[in-house]
Amino acid sequence: MNMRGFDIKRARLAQRKIAERVVEKDELPEQLRIVAGVDAAYRKGMVIGVAVSVDADTLRIIDSTRVILKAVFPYIPTLLAFREAGPAILAVKKLSSRPDLLFVDGNGRLHPFLAGLACQVGLALNVPTIGVAKRLLCGAVGRWRGGTAPIFLENRLVGMAVKIGGYKNPIYVSVGHKISLNTAVRLAKRFAVQYRLPEPLRLAHVEATRTARTLNATLG
Repeated sequence: MNMRGFDIKRARLAQRKIAERVVEKDELPEQLRIVAGVDAAYRKGMVIGVAVSVDADTLRIIDSTRVILKAVFPYIPTLLAFREAGPAILAVKKLSSRPDLLFVDGNGRLHPFLAGLACQVGLALNVPTIGVAKRLLCGAVGRWRGGTAPIFLENRLVGMAVKIGGYKNPIYVSVGHKISLNTAVRLAKRFAVQYRLPEPLRLAHVEATRTARTLNATLG
């Protein structure tokens, strides 16, 4: 099947190769210094990638970057990474300092092909990466214990549902690259200091939304 020049068969093959290369063990520095978040938004046929980096201790913003590109690939469920990875990767590369850890608005291993956006971005940048989604894409949520619940896909543990603070709706955390699931959950909780999302990701989301509104007003 081919849509607007996008070859789904080739994309599925690429996902299988990506899934094989993902590292699910901790390859983090002993002390995190810079943590970043990356998110995307859409307006008028354009995709906006925004990256925000913060100091790991104070959460003070260090840098914020954005990339605006024409949305080349169509929206196809489970193939969102091919639509958003490019702007996300470019936005992170524009940051003044390379992050020690990256939160991605999207899934990692929590994906029907074990190769979500966070995996693709993490591999491309060779950075420890955590996928954080606001909605459950696939899998079955297991028993809740202490604010977390495992998510299984065909009997494989692919992510964790995590309730932050007093928020009723959980976030869905999964491995992107170079990190274990336990560490991904621990760090998602650590950096979600006041809101539902880890702070670097929340800041990226806010900036992406703001940029999209500005672009909408500019393009009319």
